Amino acid sequence: MTESALTSGTWNLDASHSEVGFSVRHAGISKVRGSFTEFDATLTVGETLADSSVVANVQIASVNTKDANRDGHLKSADFFDAEQFPAMTFKSTGIKGDSEEFVLVGELTVRGVSKEVEFDVELGGQAVDAFGATRAGFFASTTISRKEFGITWNAALEAGGVLVSDKVKIEIDASFVLPTEA
Repeated sequence: MTESALTSGTWNLDASHSEVGFSVRHAGISKVRGSFTEFDATLTVGETLADSSVVANVQIASVNTKDANRDGHLKSADFFDAEQFPAMTFKSTGIKGDSEEFVLVGELTVRGVSKEVEFDVELGGQAVDAFGATRAGFFASTTISRKEFGITWNAALEAGGVLVSDKVKIEIDASFVLPTEA
């Protein structure tokens, strides 16, 4: 199996240098973009990619599409049902490819429904920053069917079609920090 390109250990997400975003086609003519502002993750890097894993947790109530009414609707039972399902989670189950560009396979849970998804991942690299912290950066993306997670609300358009597409693109820019030994 391919050796990991990163230093082995347990890395913590630096949320202030990371973003969890999504986009979905709206009214068949444009895209609505949004993000979540509260999330965390832990990356465990082993000697090989097969020995490495990631777990992540996203707080649904932190959704932000720059429209308070839409955000409220997304938090409602029509979409995420944030009151009953306050978090979206991901736990990796495998990695395919090499250490620079690979596919991260895992279980995504939204609204209590778990499905296997594959994220295309690009390693930005590992570096020591100006403050002596060891950092690693990643970009990951996938497209999911919201219906597969029980998110089926929609509205028919007068000209045909529906207001919100089924396909949702998820994009993650993640910066992890390797804690210094005390």
